[in-house]
Amino acid sequence: MGGHAAGLILEPGNSETLIYCFAYIVTLKSFYTMQNLLPENEIKALVSLIADDDPDIRDHVEERILSLGGSAIPFLESEWENTFSPDVQKRIEDLIHTLQFDRLKSDLTRWYLNGGENLLEGMWLIATYQYPDLEMEKLSRQIEQIYYEVWLEMRADIHPYDQVKLMNGVMFRKLRFGANTKNFHAPGNSMLNVVLESRKGNPIALCVVYLLVARRMKLPVYGVNLPNLFILTYKTENRQFYINVFNKGLIFSRPDIDNYLSNLNLQQLDIFYEPCSHVDIIRRVLRNLIVSFDKTGDADKVEEVKALLQCVSEPEDEANLF
Repeated sequence: MGGHAAGLILEPGNSETLIYCFAYIVTLKSFYTMQNLLPENEIKALVSLIADDDPDIRDHVEERILSLGGSAIPFLESEWENTFSPDVQKRIEDLIHTLQFDRLKSDLTRWYLNGGENLLEGMWLIATYQYPDLEMEKLSRQIEQIYYEVWLEMRADIHPYDQVKLMNGVMFRKLRFGANTKNFHAPGNSMLNVVLESRKGNPIALCVVYLLVARRMKLPVYGVNLPNLFILTYKTENRQFYINVFNKGLIFSRPDIDNYLSNLNLQQLDIFYEPCSHVDIIRRVLRNLIVSFDKTGDADKVEEVKALLQCVSEPEDEANLF
């Protein structure tokens, strides 16, 4: 008997080599088990059993596939393309969605635990809920292009009001970003990739685009959590004013916020005047998505987005999440 195993040559009658190879194979299988991995041929064989007629076998196979995590997705996609059974395709689609959603929850939790510093990454993760193949680099390039358009017009030696007005001119007149008032509750209004393509969105998504560009311009611009309206503030040690991106970058002052809160019969809390964190922004985007999917009657997505919101919230906050 001749052959190769892990680079070893099996010579006839070489019992020591045979014993060693057997031990190697056992160790290799143990390694795959510990790492929750399988060789490609075994994953392919496992995925092919999704079409088995025995429901007990299917349940066991699906459970094992889910335990493999995202590494199983390419094999599931290949199986989907090669089957003509709508039922099997639906089971595969459900498995892929579960794997992608589990990965998203893990990534969003990691983003939160790492401090939530990268707002673009947080918005990209939310967008992958609906567009799992979306690459963050694509969003980064689009933001960079808008920054370049603003940079061509910007001057550092002018008053902050005029800097904002120049930026408004590029964003709202030249590039034609604006409010999506016709379909305000559409989920796409909260998806950064959709907003960058359509140049229409809800208040917070438009603010995020504006904010990402402004920070690239080194402007001291931050988000502010007003009730029913997300806005931005330009804030330094000596100056602060506010920007309503949903109204084409309208500049206004603290007394205007006082009047706004008074009309809503709300107390003048600091949170309504001062910058909020990137985590606060992501939480608000997720809350908007919950409302959007509730308006469209998609109860499953409402529950899934609630689970995403929990990924960026402390346990003691859960009572106030929804």
